[in-house]
Amino acid sequence: MKLVSWNVNGLRACMAKGFADFLQAEDPDVICLQETKMQKEQADFDFPGYTEYWFSAEKKGYSGTAVFTKTEPLSVSYGIGLAEVDAEGRVICAEYPDFYLVTVYTPNAQRELVRIDFRMAFEDAFRAYLEKLHKKKPVIVCGDMNVAHKMIDIKNAKANIGNAGFSYEERGKFSELLAAGFNDSFRMLYPDRTDAYSWWSYMGRAREKNVGWRIDYFLVTDELKERVEDSRILSEVTGSDHCPVELILK
Repeated sequence: MKLVSWNVNGLRACMAKGFADFLQAEDPDVICLQETKMQKEQADFDFPGYTEYWFSAEKKGYSGTAVFTKTEPLSVSYGIGLAEVDAEGRVICAEYPDFYLVTVYTPNAQRELVRIDFRMAFEDAFRAYLEKLHKKKPVIVCGDMNVAHKMIDIKNAKANIGNAGFSYEERGKFSELLAAGFNDSFRMLYPDRTDAYSWWSYMGRAREKNVGWRIDYFLVTDELKERVEDSRILSEVTGSDHCPVELILK
């Protein structure tokens, strides 16, 4: 089973940069999108073979998630029950027979950490939500989690300590999530791989120089660890400031 996650930084813009060609060529069983920045009715896209589930932000052109899946889920739910977060369309959960698949677009703490309190409240509520799901069946979490966890996950680590996405607070919450029974599938397979990033600034030719951050993840609960065949970062795929990440399950 092939699962893909991609922060498309605006699906309409990404469509103009080859999204449909990527989807056809990669042919995942499920693709989860973050930062769609649109309502479904704002464009007339056609993705043959996929059932679409959208959770758009109330604010136009902002945030939003979507799940396109070949196999119709047993159920689909939207949000985590936190009104301010759910208004931004950040979490979709698709239930399959043997696991829950949750896609998330974690709030950015923003420059000077002006939104860190909102971010921390989200982290605690999201972790509690995932733990509740996990009591019923295994869970896969994917998406733009807006944090580089370790020094190895960011090119200029020392210079970015304390900045949004690499603050002690955010990294600590990610550690708490892992301690709650979730595993970073990429680091599980490639613990020492360096220069493996999923996001690059548009400034300073960062992508060309591979000055990046690894902030897009597939996490799996312990029961699924042995089913993980590969966890890949598709850094050659353009179309957004993020690249897709991929999980292959046996």
